[in-house]
Amino acid sequence: MDNLRSSAFLCVCLCLSLPALAGVTATDAWVRGTVPAQDSTGAFLTLQSTDAAKVVSVRSPLAHSAEIHSSAMDNGVMRMRSMENLALPAGKSVELRPGGHHIMLMGLARPLVAGDTVPLALVIEDAAGKRTTLEVAAQVRALGR
Repeated sequence: MDNLRSSAFLCVCLCLSLPALAGVTATDAWVRGTVPAQDSTGAFLTLQSTDAAKVVSVRSPLAHSAEIHSSAMDNGVMRMRSMENLALPAGKSVELRPGGHHIMLMGLARPLVAGDTVPLALVIEDAAGKRTTLEVAAQVRALGR
């Protein structure tokens, strides 16, 4: 019985000493459809993390490159800027939406039409610097939506 208790105690201690990776979930993922000559578009979703974390990069097999962007008015003109990372505060939803933070997909391999699915891979870094990849399937919505 003492050996069983010692083993259980050791297991609990080992589990408690491992750094926890932020649990990040993605909901309502979608991508704006394109017209035939268009080679870039935006991807939008809501992220929530159980622990403080950040999105440090994004990729998609359907785009040559993908970046996290912010949009803001600058002297009456809406401007987009690339961001190094996107903070995910613990327990709070972070909405990536048109006119705000979003993922820019550039160098599209083909036009994206309503009903398509775009795979996204978001690289998440927790407070300890450990990285993991969150795979998301984003539905393409018609251009006017």
